[in-house]
Formats: sequence, C-alpha cells, structure tokens
Amino acid sequence: MESSRKYVAEFIGTLILVFMGCGSAVFLGASAVGGHLAVAFAFGLSIVATAYVIGSISGCHINPAVSLSMLMRGKMNVVDFVGYVISQVLGAIAGAGLLQLILNLSNLTDQTGGLGTNGLANTGIAGGFIVEVVLTFIFVFVILGVTSESSKGNVAGIVIGLSLVFVHIVGIPLTGTSVNPARSIGPAIFAGGDALTDLWVFIAAPLVGAALAAIVFGLLKGKAKADK
Repeated sequence: MESSRKYVAEFIGTLILVFMGCGSAVFLGASAVGGHLAVAFAFGLSIVATAYVIGSISGCHINPAVSLSMLMRGKMNVVDFVGYVISQVLGAIAGAGLLQLILNLSNLTDQTGGLGTNGLANTGIAGGFIVEVVLTFIFVFVILGVTSESSKGNVAGIVIGLSLVFVHIVGIPLTGTSVNPARSIGPAIFAGGDALTDLWVFIAAPLVGAALAAIVFGLLKGKAKADK
C-alpha cells in the first residue's frame, strides 16, 4: 500500500510537470515576448508546487534521472526505482496526452510544432548530448545537496524548482531542455518523427548526468565527513 501511494504520487507529479511545463511552450511559445522565461518558470514552479504536496509521500522525484541518483546514493531500492520510473513515464504520457486532447478540441495552434518535444536541430547529436549531461548534472547535484540534510527540508522545494528554472534558461535555446527522460518520452510519443528518432539522447544523457552527479556528490560528501 505504501509503495502504491508513492507510485501514484509520482504519476500525478510528472503529469503536472509535463502538462504545465510543456503546455506553457505549446500554448505560449518560447519565442514569444517573455516566452523563454515563462516556459522556464512553468517547469520550475511545477516542481515547487508538487514538492510541497507529494514530497512527503514519494520525495517528488518526478524524473527518472533523479530516481537513478537516489538509487545510487542508497536512498531507495531497485524495486521502488523501477516502480517510480514506470509511474513517471506513464504520468508524462498522460500529461502529453491531455495537451494533445486540448489541441484537438480547440482552435489553438501548437507553438512548438511538436508538443514541446526536445530536439537537436541547434546542437547536433554530440552537442545536445553534452548539453543534457551538463544541465542534468547541475540540476541533480543541487537536488542531492539540498536533500542531504533534514534541516534544509523547508526550502528544498523552492531551491530545486529554481534550479530547474535556471537550467531551462540556458537549455531552452539549445535542446529545449530535457534533464528528465520521462518529460521527453511523453511528448515524443505523440509528436513522432525526429522527436522519436532523437529520443535516445534525451533518455541516455540525463541518466549519465545524474549518475555523474551522484558519484561526484558522494566523493565530496565523503571528503567533507572525513574532514570533520
């Protein structure tokens, strides 16, 4: 029962992230006046909002890359990791599906042309891979740091949300910013085409970035403890 509650929370949280984050790009467009920042804040505020609702239930990972880092840090077991990832991907698909449904039932135009999918047109495969590794490393590194001490619990959601904002500010013109395999999978399934062809980059690169963040944070945390 406890695990089921966690999985449902991750499903809902990821649905909200994709619906609000990608939705801001779909209906407003990152190229509109203030659109770039609006999309960045939509993703970040989605984290802030959900963190204070489901944080105490599941930890509010809503991102397979974050869950991988927690697995590597010994904060969750393999069974829960698999359950979290499945729930996150299904939540992302549901969020993207809701966006597609609204577009189908309205006279609105998708300002992104692809339901807010990530892309490599501006970076190429190698460049996009590096961008996503670096941005995910930064994002997950912040998460590991702010969640490592219970005394930071009251501000963790805000810090994590703002860190997602600032990686989006840099990443939107480059790849659209994934740093989250589930966030990329959901819209790509509906968009098809290049979004599906390039999807492996937005699955693999965030996982690599998260793994590196977990390793580096572990080394630094271990050194800090040794110095005390």
